[in-house]
Amino acid sequence: MTTLAIKIPRINHAQFWEICQVNQDLRLELTATGEVIARLPTHSWTGKQNSGLTAQLWNWNERTELGVVFDSSTGFTLSNGAVRSPDAAWISGDRWNRLTEEQQRHEFSPIAPDFVVKLRSNSDDLETLRAKMQEYIENGVKLGWLIAPQQRQVEIYRIGQPAEILQAPIALSGEAVLPGFSLNLVKIWG
Repeated sequence: MTTLAIKIPRINHAQFWEICQVNQDLRLELTATGEVIARLPTHSWTGKQNSGLTAQLWNWNERTELGVVFDSSTGFTLSNGAVRSPDAAWISGDRWNRLTEEQQRHEFSPIAPDFVVKLRSNSDDLETLRAKMQEYIENGVKLGWLIAPQQRQVEIYRIGQPAEILQAPIALSGEAVLPGFSLNLVKIWG
């Protein structure tokens, strides 16, 4: 098991930041109910696949200069108070630039990404990931992909719509959120 939920009395964001600082080998998230979720470092295979996924997103953004790309170590403070860390994320330049410099440099910027992606590892519980993807959408994320290489399945999350499930797609479109972006899944399935 690589995930551990730690129930502690409600803590504020400054206290959560302190916990993160003394546990830098863990990936920590804070739920809206004050539960700290601790994850061990990613397995090598998952890290390799996630790196390729983030690289594709970064390369597209480098060409288009439409926003800012974030990797799996980035935490975002959602409107419900949760601090979440997707495997990859993107925020439009307009939205990112509306934040003050202090907010951009804040430990966990107070903004929901426009786009998030979660790459399921072998130890991830699918229902937990589905709930997290729904939480992202409920907090303003416009497009989310839950990629499960084990089943060669992708779940696409959009505001106001039920999740769409695709079996073994070769590519995913960034739709209107990421115009012109297409994620090549051949290497992700490999």
